[in-house]
Amino acid sequence: MSNAGTTAISRRHVVAAVAGNALEFYDFTAYTFFAIQIGQSFFPSKSAFVSLMLSLGTFGAGFLSRPIGGLVIGAYADRRGRKPAMVLSFLLMGAGILVLALTPSYAAIGIAAPLIVIAARVVQGFALGGQVGPATAYLLEASALETRGFYTTLQYASQGLAALVGGLVAVALASALSAAHLESYGWRIAFLLGAVVLPFGFAMQRALPETLAIAATDSAPRDNIRDHLRTATLGVLMLGSSTIAVYTMYYLPTFAQSELHMRASVASATGVVFGFCNLVFSLLSGWLSDRIGRKPVMIVPRVVLTVVIVPLFLWLLAYPSGTVLLTLTAIVAALATFSSAANLVVIAEMLPASLRSGMLGTIYAVAIAFFGGSAQLVEAWLVKATGSAMAPAWYLTVAAAIGLAAMFLVPETAPVKRSSP
Repeated sequence: MSNAGTTAISRRHVVAAVAGNALEFYDFTAYTFFAIQIGQSFFPSKSAFVSLMLSLGTFGAGFLSRPIGGLVIGAYADRRGRKPAMVLSFLLMGAGILVLALTPSYAAIGIAAPLIVIAARVVQGFALGGQVGPATAYLLEASALETRGFYTTLQYASQGLAALVGGLVAVALASALSAAHLESYGWRIAFLLGAVVLPFGFAMQRALPETLAIAATDSAPRDNIRDHLRTATLGVLMLGSSTIAVYTMYYLPTFAQSELHMRASVASATGVVFGFCNLVFSLLSGWLSDRIGRKPVMIVPRVVLTVVIVPLFLWLLAYPSGTVLLTLTAIVAALATFSSAANLVVIAEMLPASLRSGMLGTIYAVAIAFFGGSAQLVEAWLVKATGSAMAPAWYLTVAAAIGLAAMFLVPETAPVKRSSP
């Protein structure tokens, strides 16, 4: 990959790309902090479990369209540029968040309400699936060779920023409003906050310079996707493992309320802790991977994570307090993020520029759709089916082990390691 264009990409433009990515992830993941309240608004049922499962199922519906978005918008980015693809996905995400925020409840318009919400989630999923590939490719191509890991993990760090802001908003709303008010309109405020800043995000995206040399890629021989199927398979396994850890953390607010009977304000604080750890350890992961290589940064934290998950959950169930819940969140989030951020760099570096956006977006979206989108639903069902609150811990442990095996099979891609004797 040529880094000729690096000097043309200012830090201001990198910040703009990261901010736009963070806003899209905030709009998509805000749903997770209010799954119970959204279920009560759009999926009323005599059974709280049925209402929650329908709400989580709708959250998962947004993941079904992510591979399509990754393929369609990602391929568009490889043909026409990263910037127009990011602008397109941003506009689609904005439309989805406005529809979610403004749709009347089931009590007001009946069956139309959940149908509209599901449609909005599908649009959001398509948009976010199309955002990851171009945004990651943009950051990688905007960086110098020796800082490629750090720049690329800014995409992952922006997800942490989104979770941090979402968690702070959820805590503030849960603390300021009664349970009835949080259910009736409080959760909508979180979505509207995301909608308010849409025009500013759109302006930032429109001002970005392009990093893909379109003329060069149009005239160069096209790479064959079939030559990179091994990369795609290992990428899905690594990212699928990582995303189960991420969405288990997103599930913790629901788990803490439904299984541990904690207050919404305490449970929502897990989002703040997770977001902070994701933000900090993503950047640390990228920085360190530029210095010692990608594989050690991926593998060592994942080994530790695989070992500590079950003891941490046993501790939480034995002492179900806010302090233990937040400590567990911090440990799992730090270890998972440290490993996962480097995963993304490796996959991006293993793919040629002509296929990078489309293939990376599709790999990421497929992993998220099959593993991340189903994680909360599967874990809630496993708790109910087994009668054990430990079910999420075992599920996460198996996922971590599978991802670890895939990490051993990928090559080292860091220039600092590849160029060393």
